[in-house]
Amino acid sequence: MSATRPKSQLADLAIRAAEPADADRLTAIAHAAKRHWGYPEAWIALWRADLTVTAEFIRVHPVYCAIADTEIVAFYALSQEHGAFELEHLWVDPPYLRRGVGKRLLHHAAHLVRSGGGSSLTMVADPNAEACYRRLGARRVGAVRSQPPGRELPLLVLEVNAT
Repeated sequence: MSATRPKSQLADLAIRAAEPADADRLTAIAHAAKRHWGYPEAWIALWRADLTVTAEFIRVHPVYCAIADTEIVAFYALSQEHGAFELEHLWVDPPYLRRGVGKRLLHHAAHLVRSGGGSSLTMVADPNAEACYRRLGARRVGAVRSQPPGRELPLLVLEVNAT
């Protein structure tokens, strides 16, 4: 996909539920998005399981894709336990970064959480994504240990009634 696609074409971005057959494309987007930040391949290897989306995961969790033309360009996934919602994934294919795709997906997720009776959405974010989430209304409430040892990820909460 060309990184020079005009922004106006993203106005037609569609969001649909993911299907198990989308798993490989979603995994490729997650890996590409993580590599975009310049992490060493040794770290990417540490995160391989966390960046892999399986057909079974899609069958069990709410997973939604952003579609430009006919191509999946981003996705998110939620989990829910005892009424608490967590953003498990939100990845944007690098050519579509900073074009409002992530914002649209996060708003879609917030709406889904609200409609499911939730009042907040918790997320463990890549440090490079924290500022974006905070601009969209999330607040930092802590940190979570990660790999490699010594690395921490921001823990954020988005109050969905306020979005």
